[in-house]
Amino acid sequence: MSARAAQTVRTYDLYLLGAGLFLAGFGLVMVLSASAIMAEKFWHDKLHFFSRQGVAMIIGLLAMVFCAVVPRGFFYRLTYLWLLLAAGLLLATVFTPLGLTVNGAKRWLALGPFTFQPLEAVKVALVLYLGYFFAAKQDRVKRFSIGFLPPLLVTGAFAGVLLLQPDFGGAAMLCMILFLMCLVGGTRLTYLAASALLVLGAGAMLIIHSPYRFRRLFAFLDPFKDAQNVGYQLVQSLYAFGAGRLTGVGLGAGSQKLFFLPEAHNDFLMAVVGEETGFIGVSLVLVLIAILLWRAFVITARQAELRDRFTACGLTCVLGLGFILNLAVVLGTVPPKGVPMPFMSYGGSQIIMSFVCLGILLNLSRREAGR
Repeated sequence: MSARAAQTVRTYDLYLLGAGLFLAGFGLVMVLSASAIMAEKFWHDKLHFFSRQGVAMIIGLLAMVFCAVVPRGFFYRLTYLWLLLAAGLLLATVFTPLGLTVNGAKRWLALGPFTFQPLEAVKVALVLYLGYFFAAKQDRVKRFSIGFLPPLLVTGAFAGVLLLQPDFGGAAMLCMILFLMCLVGGTRLTYLAASALLVLGAGAMLIIHSPYRFRRLFAFLDPFKDAQNVGYQLVQSLYAFGAGRLTGVGLGAGSQKLFFLPEAHNDFLMAVVGEETGFIGVSLVLVLIAILLWRAFVITARQAELRDRFTACGLTCVLGLGFILNLAVVLGTVPPKGVPMPFMSYGGSQIIMSFVCLGILLNLSRREAGR
């Protein structure tokens, strides 16, 4: 390798890269541990979920490398194309036969032997749009009709389609991303406060008029009151963390994945981590998350161009909200919603798009270091 090439490699943020790779690698091992029994029973192949996650991880790594080395104009010039593609995929889940219904919700597209959840692509496309918008409208961002209404309408349209699936948690996630990017983008606090009150009011009405959501809310407040019904998954998650203690029961030796904890390899994978690796294993994951978010915030702060800064901030919010909300759900501090753990939970869509976020952040870290 030439001196010039070696210098280029060193400009990437290796702490960010290392944290992401370690999380994905550890997640792959835990997916195997959490899913082997279920895979053998329903698919007659212990490696069914593990192999599919491995393929998605390879695709994600290739996507990360591409996003890290391609000129940033590739993302920026095609901002509206990414937005339209994400909207098309999201609409296809609801209004075309490609939409796959699972547990009463149409949140996935069936693409041959694989499925894809458009919400993950929508998050990234929305961040690219909001990064462009707030950078371009910075001189008029305090005006409601120019600086706040357009991103509100775009995000609201996406959230509306998600509610049709229905995906209340996904819609809430997009609203959180919009709120945080408006906050750093300079939107008037009065607009943000008023919109937050409206969204909270609309959310309360949706919960009140949906018996299922209403039961889940009260199950979250006291899951042991209905431990065999709506509180079942959270109760089993808490049992798993309690059984893990300091060092865990041993990798592969957990009992909650033996059909006690539903979908243990998906959104509640951290409960299996807590049971099998204990406080030490969970702490390791938290340290890796802290390193990743720390480096992402450092990259954001060091960007000279506003668009780069807003884009890096938005991608950091996508990953950070995923980490925080997933941990909050499995620990019972917020109502249960389908929020996967970035890089770790089973699911090709989330791991590929997590690596896309990581790749773009690495791209921006290279540009920042090369100045």
